[in-house]
Amino acid sequence: MKKKVAFICVHNSCRSQMAEALGRALAGDVLECYSAGTETKPQINQDAVRLMKERYGIDMEEKQYSKLLQELPAVDIVITMGCNVSCPYLPCQMREDWGLDDPSGKEDAAFYAVMDRIEENIRNLRERVLLME
Repeated sequence: MKKKVAFICVHNSCRSQMAEALGRALAGDVLECYSAGTETKPQINQDAVRLMKERYGIDMEEKQYSKLLQELPAVDIVITMGCNVSCPYLPCQMREDWGLDDPSGKEDAAFYAVMDRIEENIRNLRERVLLME
């Protein structure tokens, strides 16, 4: 059975959205991925959308949108992106913070650096979840 994982950030418009998309693409066999924020933005960060499409061929706007924590189902794993805010408590079996800088408003290289870290973290999380079973 897949583990439900929530990627949490303040606005749910950039890092958490990229993590949700990469989680589905790279670990969808073991993870059911969601993302949410304590606030929302009217749309996903357009640089993130463009670069995820360019690098991975993933159109985040196809299935994803900015949503609040209250919209999430019960989850097994909570991953915060490094929002420098205290994220509200969500019940879960496992919690970790990935400490990612927000690339919003920065050059493409900053987005690629965050994508690389997210990809590495997703692959690592997938392996750890497989070992739990």
